[in-house]
Amino acid sequence: MNIFTPVFLGDVELANRVVMAPLTRMRSGSSGVPGDLVVEHYRQRASIGLIITEGTYPNHESQAFVGQPGIVTDEQVAGWRRVAEAVHARGGRIVMQVMHGGRVTHPDVNGGRRVVAPSAIAIDGEGHTEKGKQPYPVPHALTVEEARAALDDFVTASRRAVEEAGLDGVEIHGANGYLLHEFLSPASNRRTDEYGGSPENRARFVVEVVTAVAEAIGAGRVGLRISPEHNIQDALETDRDDVLATYGHLMDQLRPLGLAYLSVLHREPAGELVQELRRRFGGKLIANSGFASPTTREEAVELIEAAHADAVAVGRAVIANPDLVERWQGEHPENEPRPGLFYAPGAEGYTDYPFLRAS
Repeated sequence: MNIFTPVFLGDVELANRVVMAPLTRMRSGSSGVPGDLVVEHYRQRASIGLIITEGTYPNHESQAFVGQPGIVTDEQVAGWRRVAEAVHARGGRIVMQVMHGGRVTHPDVNGGRRVVAPSAIAIDGEGHTEKGKQPYPVPHALTVEEARAALDDFVTASRRAVEEAGLDGVEIHGANGYLLHEFLSPASNRRTDEYGGSPENRARFVVEVVTAVAEAIGAGRVGLRISPEHNIQDALETDRDDVLATYGHLMDQLRPLGLAYLSVLHREPAGELVQELRRRFGGKLIANSGFASPTTREEAVELIEAAHADAVAVGRAVIANPDLVERWQGEHPENEPRPGLFYAPGAEGYTDYPFLRAS
């Protein structure tokens, strides 16, 4: 396989196997509506095989960041429709990452609303709020009924993303310590009901969410992102046997659905754990080794040529190079990212990275 060849991920055909990783950029203001700046940012990157949007909240209490976009209000849907139209006008493909922040938020982020999680265990740390850094609060432990209401919000958000805003699909965010990952991790999930305890029970809510979304919009338009052993935001997974039992069961349950893809963030994408989960999933794999160090052209090409993945998610290089595929194809030099501007409010470090040649 070659990274510059087309591939189908479920119902979505990609022109190449380079994927824009979901990247929090906090440019959508207090309303959570993607505006002109966000439209231009994604439009510039439409030559990437698939754009996965930044994490987008499916209900107001699930907002995790100041300036994060949502898919709750009509205005937010209209903003995303403009994004999708701009990407499609350049022949691109775009799916929305639907992300419930769970306990990784604060009332001074989500509009004074409650903070929820599988269990009433706070993250040991501080988060950025409208009033500066503040300790994470002890979250409200969701009842079974409340968990199912959150599931309904995932479904509604996914429907609106595809049917109203016109995106090509959704990626359910089950990684990085947010709500779904909080259910999977034995450190953040101390429940004693059907959603806690055994690996099978801890995987149950994620299975239910993904299944419901697949039934609503079609499995061929649904991906899932996971980050086993990432150990971030106190969603700790330090026992490999438990990780394999939990995520292996998750894959076994999802396999019959025929999802578009599985995206795995792990430091060893070609390693035993990721490849075992890929085998049990039985579908297309997007590999993402990022976070610790940026994904390079050499690494991405090797992952595809060695058949360790069907596509590769790239973060920082796509931030700095809207025409990354063209640069990688021609082995041209790359712009350097400016990390100090990743989470800044304006166009600088967002839409002003130069192209190889003026479009």
